[in-house]
Amino acid sequence: MNSDNDLQIAGDILEVPHLLQPPREHPATVAEFVGLARSIAADRSQWAHLVRYDATTRWYHRLRTGPGYEVWLLSWVPGQGSGLHDHGRSSGVLTVLEGALTERTERATRALTAGAQRVFAPGYAHEVVNDALEPAVSLHVYHPGLTEMPMHTSPHCEARTGPRAVTA
Repeated sequence: MNSDNDLQIAGDILEVPHLLQPPREHPATVAEFVGLARSIAADRSQWAHLVRYDATTRWYHRLRTGPGYEVWLLSWVPGQGSGLHDHGRSSGVLTVLEGALTERTERATRALTAGAQRVFAPGYAHEVVNDALEPAVSLHVYHPGLTEMPMHTSPHCEARTGPRAVTA
């Protein structure tokens, strides 16, 4: 009688190159996008020298692009926020690099400190705000690249009014 214990691999599995996936040049899965964000966050030399703070508006810089994705660097001075919005058909990974941000949704309010990550699906509505007394920096990966950011009036009103698109 066969069982799971009957399966054995003979030899060195690393010597069977046709069974191994070649490393990808660009991320293609949620886990790979999270990994990309973590690797950029860990290497301050990729982003720290680019950060600027603007008291009149949120500062942002497109850090990288690849096939079907973009990576953005944002800074937030105390009191700055995004307004309630979604990312259209894009999924995303938000990573706090420095400081602290607050994420508000219809269901919860979350404090996000340096190192925190949030993964979200298309249509996920949230507001991100710097409620702290110190500036913050965040990294945002979007797949596909961000083409729209519909603004919402309120998480409680959206069901009645629908999202309001903002054109640039």
